[in-house]
Amino acid sequence: MPLSGKSVAVLIEDMFNEFELIYPFYRLQEAGAKVTVVGTQGQHTYHAKSGLGFTSHKSVGEVSPEEFDGLVIPGGYAPDHMRRHKATVQLVKDIFAAGKPVGTICHAGWMLASAEVVDGKRCTSFFAIKDDLVHAGAAWEDAEVVVDGNLITSRTPDDLPAFMKAFIAAF
Repeated sequence: MPLSGKSVAVLIEDMFNEFELIYPFYRLQEAGAKVTVVGTQGQHTYHAKSGLGFTSHKSVGEVSPEEFDGLVIPGGYAPDHMRRHKATVQLVKDIFAAGKPVGTICHAGWMLASAEVVDGKRCTSFFAIKDDLVHAGAAWEDAEVVVDGNLITSRTPDDLPAFMKAFIAAF
């Protein structure tokens, strides 16, 4: 298993895209990773845009960047809620600065902009937040997956197979 012995955090907040959370959650486990769902509240049930509930394992205040080997941030409108919490933004910034793989899909690029980690980086996202990423200094591309160092980004749920292949390969 390619991620045996690795620990990956998956961020969650209300209004997450259920495909962009659940597909990586199970795909990472299939690859052997220990997956921890981290929200702004400890063991709390968050709701997807569709109403589907998914419960976090820990709050951002209960974890440290050192305990994770990588991070996935699903999209939907959850990233807009996530970035309102300094501790969540700091977790992204710290994991990225440590050179560990950080994967974002869809609107999760908002977290990259708030964490100030995309200046000079190539990335993609859902087209509606292209301007946000460009204004944060990113070189935005329209591609199913863009890898720039430890940053792995994709546009929509349709890109999930390519996104997860690239994220797992980043280890």
